[in-house]
Amino acid sequence: MKICFFISFALFISSSAIFGAANPDDQRIANTVILNETGVKNLRIETELVEETNFEESIFALGRIDVYPGRRAAISSRIAGRALEVFIKLDHPVAKGDVAVVVESRQPGNPPPTVQLTAPISGLVSATHIVPGEPVEPATVLAEIIDLTEVYAIARVPEHLAGKLKQGLTARITVPAVPGKVFDAELEHLGAMADAENGTVEAAFHVMNPELSLRPGMRAEFSIVVDKKEDVFSVPRAALQGDAASRFVYVKDFDLPNAFVKTPVVVGQINDRRVEIITGLFPADEVVTRGAYSLAFAGGGSVSLKEALDAAHGHEHAADGSELTEKPEEVMSASDSGNGAGQSPFWMIVSGVLFLVLIVVTIRKRGGTHAE
Repeated sequence: MKICFFISFALFISSSAIFGAANPDDQRIANTVILNETGVKNLRIETELVEETNFEESIFALGRIDVYPGRRAAISSRIAGRALEVFIKLDHPVAKGDVAVVVESRQPGNPPPTVQLTAPISGLVSATHIVPGEPVEPATVLAEIIDLTEVYAIARVPEHLAGKLKQGLTARITVPAVPGKVFDAELEHLGAMADAENGTVEAAFHVMNPELSLRPGMRAEFSIVVDKKEDVFSVPRAALQGDAASRFVYVKDFDLPNAFVKTPVVVGQINDRRVEIITGLFPADEVVTRGAYSLAFAGGGSVSLKEALDAAHGHEHAADGSELTEKPEEVMSASDSGNGAGQSPFWMIVSGVLFLVLIVVTIRKRGGTHAE
């Protein structure tokens, strides 16, 4: 039993030596993409220095733009008659006090008396229901006006996340119809009732819209900031590559020019702009923020490892990146070692242990034979 134990132990040590002998530098080299200056320029590589910053925990939601309360008005007549003139046009601006419709009264007179209906607010004419000559009744809405200088952005937040929301939280709102612009707004109120069919709660944000670029009904995307973390490593979302099971970023090599190392990372929370990095990066690392996706297809790059090392260190290197020595016998020794001819001290110890185990086994066998 003891002999079997010694043999198993020796085999374990030898296997550990074999599989653990991989050089970390070799793995780093295999994950390094080396480009020339033209390649960096063509891929439009940009980097960002890793440092501890504040990180925002946010909730993502979809929604729509709507008219702000009190910013909608209707035009109607207090008397019955017919429309003599209609001055307003659909989707055109109108100022408060402008004459919108002239109504001829049904009261007797020669000519019959007329009434001018004016716009109650400034804004855009969103609907018209009257043309010249058409009968007018007091109960009829003749036109509608909306003021879009302020709007509501209403997010449909999943109800299981609604508990994190409270009045005064800020959100970054993007609208596909207005590309390249972010609207910052505050949460004004939550819906009194949830939508049972969709499992959402409305969250209304008050958005200033002086350029009138936001229109009711437009689709909107919300990143609602619910918390902030301090002293957190994070990178732009564009820097993160891979799938959920294997996330990585490209880090600019400290030594080699125009070289970028594929570096595995463990991520935490992700918001609309950045990704929290739990492990994998260190302060002063430079992470590729633009062109990272293209680097994954660059393969080994356009510059060999030897060329990159020669340029970085100012002297010749071997094709595999190893240092060249001045003495031929040292070069030969290094070559033999790479072919397995050389032995490391650890391997020599393992070989000695195996040899001793074989001697013990032989002696025990011979002793057993003599005893018989």
